[in-house]
Order: sequence, then C-alpha cells, then structure tokens
Amino acid sequence: MNHVIIGGGAAGIAAARTLLKELPGDTVVMISEDEEVYSRCMLHRFISGERSAESINFVNDGLISCPRFKWIKGKSVTRLDGASKTVYAGDEELARGDTLIIATGANSVTPPIGDLKTAKNVYGLRHLKDARAIVEAAKRAEKIVVVGAGLVGLDAVAGLLELGEKTGKRFDITVVEMAPNILAINLDAHAAESYQRLFEKAGVKFLLAKKVVNTKSSPASGAGDNGPRISAVELESGESLACDMVVLAVGVRPAAAFLEGSGVKTERAITVNDRLETSVPGIYACGDVAGLSGIWPNAQIQGQTAAKNIAGWNLDYTDRFAVKNTVNFFDLVTLSVGAFNPAEGDETLVREDRNNYQKIVLRNGVPVGIVYQGDIAGKGYWQHLIKNGISVSGLGKSPWKVSYADFWGTENNGEFTWVKRE
Repeated sequence: MNHVIIGGGAAGIAAARTLLKELPGDTVVMISEDEEVYSRCMLHRFISGERSAESINFVNDGLISCPRFKWIKGKSVTRLDGASKTVYAGDEELARGDTLIIATGANSVTPPIGDLKTAKNVYGLRHLKDARAIVEAAKRAEKIVVVGAGLVGLDAVAGLLELGEKTGKRFDITVVEMAPNILAINLDAHAAESYQRLFEKAGVKFLLAKKVVNTKSSPASGAGDNGPRISAVELESGESLACDMVVLAVGVRPAAAFLEGSGVKTERAITVNDRLETSVPGIYACGDVAGLSGIWPNAQIQGQTAAKNIAGWNLDYTDRFAVKNTVNFFDLVTLSVGAFNPAEGDETLVREDRNNYQKIVLRNGVPVGIVYQGDIAGKGYWQHLIKNGISVSGLGKSPWKVSYADFWGTENNGEFTWVKRE
C-alpha cells in the first residue's frame, strides 16, 4: 500500500517514521511546501545567525534516505480529491494514496487592517522562508514594529536583537500588544514583567493595551516593486509609529483552505474523531491543522497515533492537555502549567526571592496552575498533578515541599509507577 502525508513538520515526520516502521512492506510519500525540515521553535535562532538551516533540521536518522520514502518538496497543495485520496498542486497530480494523513500545520494570521495583507514589508514568523525574509528585510531596516507580544513576537524581537549585535546594527524596535501585559497567554503578569524589563533594558519599547487600526503606505517605487510598503502603523489611541518593516505575531489559522470540496469536514480546524480520522474514511489529520494542540511533543504523538491507526492499532488519542509553556529569554527560564491566573475561590500561594518567583494555584486542595521562574529543575511532576487533578492537601506537608517522591511507588516487579493519591 501507498500512504500519502501532506506536511513535513513535527506531526508529518512522526507519522512517516511510524508508518515505515509499522508497515514494512508499504511506501510513504510526503508532500511539503517547504524544501527543508526544520524546527519552528528555533526560527529565532536562525534570525539571530546563531543557527543555520541545517542545524535546525530535526531529522537526523535514515528517514530521508529510506528507499520506501519519497519526499516531494516545494509544492503547495491546492486541492484534495477525498474520494480517490489524490493530491493536486494546481492541475498537477502530486500523489495518490491508499490512505492519507493531513499534517499541514497552521499559517500566520494577517488581519484585514490597512495594507497589512498586501504590503511587501510585512512578515509573519511561522516558516523558515519567513525567517529568511525577515533577515533580508532587516538589512535595509532601522525602525521595526512588531505586532503581538506573545512567544512568537518576542522570539522575533530576540532574534533581531542578537542579529543587530552580530552585525553592529542597532534596531529601533517597538512592540504593540492589545493585552495589558506581554506573554499574556503564557505567563501571569508578574512573571511577564520580568521579561519586559529585560527587553526594555535591551532597548525595546512596548505599547501595551494598544490596538493597530490602520497603516500608512508608500506606493511601489519602481518596476521591480509590485506592491505598497508600510511606512507607519496607526493605533486606536491616535499614535502613529513610523517603520521600515512590520512583523505580525497575532495568531495562527489551521492550513486547511485546500480542503474545500474534498469531503473532509472542517470547522475552524479539521474535524477528527478520537482515532484522528476525518469525516472521510482512510484520511487522518494531526498537529495544528486538527486544532488539538500547539505543543511540539503532542503533535508528534498525534502523528504517531494516526499512523498506528492506519496500521490497525485502533488507538484513541487522549493526551489533549496542552497548557504548558517554557519561556527562556536572556537566560531567564520560566515554566508555567495550567490555569496560573486564579479564579474566584482559588487559593494562591506565592513566594519570591532575588532569583526566583514561584506561584501555586489550588482549587479545593488540587493544583490547577503553577508558575516557576528561575530554578525550574525537578518541577515536571506538577504537569502530572494538574493534568490528572491530584490533590496535594492530604500529604501532611506544605505544597512547597511536594516532590516526585510523594507520587512514586513501586510495583511488585520493582518498576516505578505513579501512585494517585486522592
């Protein structure tokens, strides 16, 4: 049998590896718009010049050279015939499979404001081609506006700051964010403020609780310039920010537009059942395009699950917990898990010293969220406790004293296992 995978990211690569392992007599065709495999988590390192395209490639085994694996690079899928499982780029038939896995990920959102959609100096940061375009544009830029102060936006800022240090060029960077604090979905306001101070010390300006409502543009400058260039962004407050380039980091949308008319049901993302199968039998979806999780390890597990189900395992994908963030800028590391902003009635424990900020949110004795900034070593058990709703109130000790040892036991064979304590 032949299996087709659309997408070459974490989910698609994991699916390809699993299919080749589970079905040793079958072939796999992977189609991707990209011509390289790379980690999106490292794109800011590419911008900074710290990493090359080759060094952010996460495939270091024999997948690409496997004779049962074919990679069709640099092709944008425009249409899928769900009934025949045939994939097209325009009128060109790219591949036809007995089964198909959609792992096309997501694309940056460009809001319909001013000339943001058409201007030639506006960039997202989702793909390696975006990072390359940002590096090229930065050669000619001095004033840069970044819209969005989440992880992606600050990754872009961090990459540009390091690029400036390496090239001896100091960029004038302003970050515009609608929320009242940076990293609003990743950290609580106190932990986020520590990063804001570090970025400000590096020369970055932040305009918080502000909204971009329009742009000013200059017309195309010549025959080789086929679109306007934004010269300023305008805010709802009336402020106007002059700029040479704009980086947009305001969210992503599942890359599923090519599925129109395919029979594959979509809402915002592709609709899948517990086995990650779509509305068309034999067609599966995983990763960001399925809208289940934006976390790299989860996307890999989804790819493996979809592939194993093609191989007949009949597995349910159950690990949908995705509320975990690890943030690291200026060598300050923070781990946040769960609902770190307390609801009414929650108990909040906080402690802080010159090097650490720590916060635990409890709901009837059950941890629902934590923030550890500074030393995060040995704190992974909090994800297990929060995910599984395990109480820490009956241990006879302060939650600050909780450790792995309180939740590990041994089976008769001597192997360690989690012990759930009510």
